[in-house]
Amino acid sequence: MHADLPISHDFSLASLNTFRIPARARHYLRVTGAAQLDAVRRDPLLAGLPRLVLGGGSNMLFTRDFDGIVLHMAGLGKEVLGERDGRVLVRAQAGENWHGFVQWTLAQGLGGLENLSLIPGTVGAAPIQNVGAYGTETKDVFHSLTAYDMASGEVRTLDAAACRFGYRDSIFKHAQGRELVVLDVTFALPVAWQPNLRYAELAKAVEEAGLAQPTPQEIGRIVEAIRRRKLPDPLDIGNAGSFFKNPVIPGEHCTRLLAEFPNLVHHTQPDGSEKLAAGWLIDQCGWKGRALGAAGVYPKQALVLVNLGGALGADVVRLARAIQADVKARYGVELEPEPVFI
Repeated sequence: MHADLPISHDFSLASLNTFRIPARARHYLRVTGAAQLDAVRRDPLLAGLPRLVLGGGSNMLFTRDFDGIVLHMAGLGKEVLGERDGRVLVRAQAGENWHGFVQWTLAQGLGGLENLSLIPGTVGAAPIQNVGAYGTETKDVFHSLTAYDMASGEVRTLDAAACRFGYRDSIFKHAQGRELVVLDVTFALPVAWQPNLRYAELAKAVEEAGLAQPTPQEIGRIVEAIRRRKLPDPLDIGNAGSFFKNPVIPGEHCTRLLAEFPNLVHHTQPDGSEKLAAGWLIDQCGWKGRALGAAGVYPKQALVLVNLGGALGADVVRLARAIQADVKARYGVELEPEPVFI
């Protein structure tokens, strides 16, 4: 192996995933830049190993040890690049904590990321998952990113079109982008900022706070308060946030469901399809607050699966499969997990 790479062996990953599932990596490397990735690519032993790129571990479920090399993206740094076409460009390295970065932009007087406050994970993972909350997605404020291509050794710049963003999706989750490792991300934040209050719960909270003209900082604090009230802190209870995607179904299917379940929570999409609330479906099936062994459903939010203490990945998978089966049997709807199963 490359003599200059500080590689650790038989490395514990328990503290590097927010579910706090015990797992180990055969090899582990803390990556701070493209040079280390290039060294891995050129090393004949390392290049042939299975490879896992890890950020904050907040969207990952380990079901086994990883028999390869874990590349832990840990590069730090953030900067304001300047104004262009009515937007302020800000760049952060992939290893920056996402919420810390959001807080930093707000401290600079820049709005645009406040609805994404308190989402766990790192900046580098945000475009991969196209993270979103309270009416805003990464793609809405995205400018470009830099990625290292493990296949060619090139450092590439990708704009929004090249990233192929979708609902909790991007090119990085498909074959065409699996060799790309995100190094840094640039966001375009509006100079003429306006609050995004399309999400009803957020709009109501702003109104109740008596904020006729809320600032980005005030909205950020309200989003934090909502999330803290509804979602468990991974430092207290192991979890990966929302475990299932909100399913999108054809309009005809939704019409049939509404005839039987008139209280069904649904949101019409531009193409006529309907997005359902996965948490509502799970709650209606009686899973909120229930447990199977050491894995359970969070009592305050049915969309969140939690490690009740000592859970293995297999325990979480068993719980998820049971929930999927019940939702499928009652509503004819397939729930798709958000976290990546390793």
